[in-house]
Amino acid sequence: MGTTLVLTKILCFLLITMVIGSAMIQCSITYDKKAIVINGHRRILLSGSIHYPRSTPEMWEDLIKKAKDGGLDVIDTYVFWNGHEPSPGTYDFKGRYDLVRFIKTVQEVGLYVHLRIGPYVCAEWNFGGFPVWLKYVPGISFRSDNGPFKMMKEHRFFASQGGPIILSQIENEFGPELKALGPAGHSYINWAAKMAVGLDTGVPWVMCKEDDAPDPIINACNGFYCDYFTPNKPYKPKMWTEAWSGWFTEFGGTIPKRPVEDLAFGVTRFIQKGGSYINYYMYHGGTNFGRTAGGPFITTSYDYDAPIDEYGLVQEPKYSHLKQLHQAIKQCESALVSSEPKVTKLGNYEEAHVFSAGKGSCVAFLSNYHMNAPAKVVFNNRHYTLPAWSTSILPDCRNVVFNTATVVAKTSQVQMVPSGSILYSVGRYDEDIATYGDRGTITALGLLEQINVTRDTSDYLWYITSVDIKASESFLRGGKWPTLTVDSAGHAVHVFVNGHFYGSAFGTRENRRFSFSAPVNLRGGANRIALLSVAVGLPNVGPHFETWATGIVGSVALHGLDGGNKDLSRQKWTYQVGLRGEAMNLISPSEASSDDWIKGSLAKQNKQPLTWYKAFFDAPRGNEPLALDLRSMGKGQAWINGQSLGRYWMAFAKGNCGSCNYAGTYREAKCQSGCGEPTQRWYHVPRSWLKPRGNLIVLFEELGGDVSKVSVVKRSVH
Repeated sequence: MGTTLVLTKILCFLLITMVIGSAMIQCSITYDKKAIVINGHRRILLSGSIHYPRSTPEMWEDLIKKAKDGGLDVIDTYVFWNGHEPSPGTYDFKGRYDLVRFIKTVQEVGLYVHLRIGPYVCAEWNFGGFPVWLKYVPGISFRSDNGPFKMMKEHRFFASQGGPIILSQIENEFGPELKALGPAGHSYINWAAKMAVGLDTGVPWVMCKEDDAPDPIINACNGFYCDYFTPNKPYKPKMWTEAWSGWFTEFGGTIPKRPVEDLAFGVTRFIQKGGSYINYYMYHGGTNFGRTAGGPFITTSYDYDAPIDEYGLVQEPKYSHLKQLHQAIKQCESALVSSEPKVTKLGNYEEAHVFSAGKGSCVAFLSNYHMNAPAKVVFNNRHYTLPAWSTSILPDCRNVVFNTATVVAKTSQVQMVPSGSILYSVGRYDEDIATYGDRGTITALGLLEQINVTRDTSDYLWYITSVDIKASESFLRGGKWPTLTVDSAGHAVHVFVNGHFYGSAFGTRENRRFSFSAPVNLRGGANRIALLSVAVGLPNVGPHFETWATGIVGSVALHGLDGGNKDLSRQKWTYQVGLRGEAMNLISPSEASSDDWIKGSLAKQNKQPLTWYKAFFDAPRGNEPLALDLRSMGKGQAWINGQSLGRYWMAFAKGNCGSCNYAGTYREAKCQSGCGEPTQRWYHVPRSWLKPRGNLIVLFEELGGDVSKVSVVKRSVH
């Protein structure tokens, strides 16, 4: 690729493909210290993140309409580079990656777009949105000042000539990385800003969590609260690009829930301090289909406790309470964007923010910051009761139309109910451990880093070696078995010796590195050690995360031999990428009738590791969202009609799932649920992936599960 790589390549391609249409009405988009200005009018803009690849095109219109009905003005999305350019020069803008269709749908519904082009997105997305092949460009250093990363070409992105895009974001949350990257980081951020502005798109550019954003880039805030935030120049508006509506989940973790009372309180605190742009991250979280989840260890569900759930259903009371908040804010818009607040203390924990647009107009936000006690206050000679940790909105400085802690909407009652669809024609295929290393392999002295070998074409890499045991070893005559230890940089390993399974070990998102240790039964002569290293999503955040290791790169050793310990790390190893079932394309409907599958009653009997299962089912009646109940399985991946639902894992949640009080500062560990249950039991099956009859489900099970108890269920909300 030489020195002509990277960011402007995708910008240029988007310019070519994103022809929204020249017949639309032009918009003038600028900003001042108070707000984004559209056609000369300051606007309070309410936005919500909906990531197009995390839902299906068939869901997009309904999701966007629900966002509009919920009071939003803007849909916010990242551009996922690794989805659009999976290999150098090969582009994909189809299906879930049809960005043009997504933006046109937003426009047709009547909303604006904030396009966050990256190239880094974080988003708990595999490799932070970077294509893995980028890692192997000579001299590359992600997000720093180096030639290969800055494809310096002069191309336009797209102009605001009738399209819905009113804002664009370059880079993402770069501020925390600056300390680690030093001068190269500062140079890079200046280059990125200059490049973006030079594209002359006609819309403002934003950088979030980047206090040093160069003019005219607007620096913006991300977080659970942003009322404390001030732009780096007095002539820039106060923008909250990520108001976290909840939090992501990780396998083995609990389900974070953010009370809507607190979220609404955070929004009003931001508005009363002069904020004029709020984006809910997420408004619809969706699903990490395929192997798109990052982390590592991020779940396939990206529900995020958002107002619209993973399946596209509104989550109450969050959806309706925020809708009522938005209606109240819009009633106050004129005064909010026209004046600075006059702040008056009403008590030790209470205060009023009063805005006036002249001609007798008056807007008041009355807030109580006490975490436990309600307050009675007097404002404009009238008495008001403010619940703890809340704001009341008075569009006329007299009548309360909304209080953040007063929730009217009833809580959604969600059930996963039987769909009536039965799995039939079950088949099984067993991975043959003994044959690994016989084909398509490479050999090397010592242990190789996993992603350098797989290039992320598969989650799986076999590490295979042989060890000779002398016939004189005492353990062969009834002594204690030697212990095999394996040190891994992540993320999981399954251990086989002479074809026998000896167990597994796993890391966590907080600590990817782990060790396996177990006694193994060796025989005199040659012994075959086969280690299946498993990736569970590549890292998406952290300084130079492109350099972080995955796989077995530590020590592999035998302990307890007569001669002491035997280090196997530096001897010859054979490597094989992927599984035999992947090479055979067992997920394809065209392979469903293959003779390689064991059929009939025998297919359900094996509950051993590294087993493929297939079955068929007919599409359930009705239009309720569907899911696959995999409670009886262990860990692996699932496909429907050849399309990947994602990774599954019945890892049980550990945490503190006590009571949850909305009042008080929220953090992701505050309101947990799901303790003692699998972090994710149900896996979204888009109805658009199904045909009326004969839908193929394929599971690859790493640990051993009971396929007879797998079922298709409906998601019911009351």
